Amino acid sequence: MKKVLGLFLGISTFCLFIINTLFWCLPLTVFAFFKFIIPVNTIREFITLIVNGIAISWSSVNNFFIKLLLPTKWITTGLPENFKGWDIDKNYLVIANHCSAVDIVALQLVFNNKIPFFRFFLKKELIWVPFLGLAWWALDYPFMKRYSREFLVKNPKMKGKDLEITRKACSKYQNRPVSIMNFPEGTRFTAAKHAKQNSSYKYLLNPKAGGIGYVLSAMGDNIHKILNVTLVYPGGIPGFSSFFSGQIDKVIINIEEISVTKNLIGDYLNDDKFRTDFQQKINRLWHDKDKKIGNLLVLHS
Repeated sequence: MKKVLGLFLGISTFCLFIINTLFWCLPLTVFAFFKFIIPVNTIREFITLIVNGIAISWSSVNNFFIKLLLPTKWITTGLPENFKGWDIDKNYLVIANHCSAVDIVALQLVFNNKIPFFRFFLKKELIWVPFLGLAWWALDYPFMKRYSREFLVKNPKMKGKDLEITRKACSKYQNRPVSIMNFPEGTRFTAAKHAKQNSSYKYLLNPKAGGIGYVLSAMGDNIHKILNVTLVYPGGIPGFSSFFSGQIDKVIINIEEISVTKNLIGDYLNDDKFRTDFQQKINRLWHDKDKKIGNLLVLHS
């Protein structure tokens, strides 16, 4: 009986998510199309505000369904007792460990309409995804063309293009607040990936500092805070099916605020010493995060 109820809950919740997505997809696509064909910047900026509001509304409805239908307990830790909230008119850099597709749901549940709507750095090829590519473009998601070390060795003139593209993408956010979301591990955690990397951490993959370094190099002076998020699933890393069917008892979201100090901003691409120091800082941050996950698992087991 429990399995039948779980299946019914999973199908119902998933269908509500799909219906909500389709409901908001139509107006978003229409406004995205007008933004594409209208060359006037002031009108484009106005349309961007509308599209951003649509995205926030979409996330808010999803969050309502989650809280209404699913038994999952969402536990937020790490913030001081006198914490008064974030400023939705400020810029934030959000970094987190990456465990599951549920991570995005958890982050939106905590941060939606409390900080500016998330922007992710996406692979350039994703702009061709039907409907979603146009939506991401309309929301000013930055599309990146990443170059491997091997490619740069053969094509040294392309060195610095990553940072140039990052700066160009971030320049769009000068007149409106934004939250840049980055998963430094670059991929979701699995035991196989952990073993292949010979990871230095028990619960995490090795972090890549480049994404954070590029964003801080491009707009560090305008970043209000770095929000260091640690996601923990005491019952095991979930998939969407187990999440939608109500099988996840609790999700722990630990949030640490980090001030953007001068020693975090520099020429990540060309300054070897700065890059090495910065990478060491991220490694130490990941060491602390790994230890924190272990403590939270024991506390909430």
